[in-house]
Amino acid sequence: MNLLLDQGLPRSAAALLCAKGIDAIHVADIGFSQAEDAEIIQSAKEENYVVVTLDADFHALLALDEATTPSVIRIRIERLHAKQLTDLLLTVIGECRDDLEKGSAITVELNRIRVRCLPLVNSDRRF
Repeated sequence: MNLLLDQGLPRSAAALLCAKGIDAIHVADIGFSQAEDAEIIQSAKEENYVVVTLDADFHALLALDEATTPSVIRIRIERLHAKQLTDLLLTVIGECRDDLEKGSAITVELNRIRVRCLPLVNSDRRF
């Protein structure tokens, strides 16, 4: 599993995840600190990374593009320290590995994990 950690998440969590056998990198480590969300999604798609973010815009971009990749994990728990984030992501990966590999938008809240398969399509779409 390859993870790309977005701004707002502890940069040091990438090293902790790597120590646990997860290929992880922070956007700041690849010069994407100021990158637009769409650019981060494109890079994750090309490099086969799962995006981990606090930002709801990533799920919205997936829906607008009817994208099938990359998977995105949105964390809705703020102020996590690197160790807490690492433990949380290991749990999410353990529970959702198949969904992440197939393409999904995952939302992680304090007491639940919600998984939606990609592409995210709205059957109520009006033209």
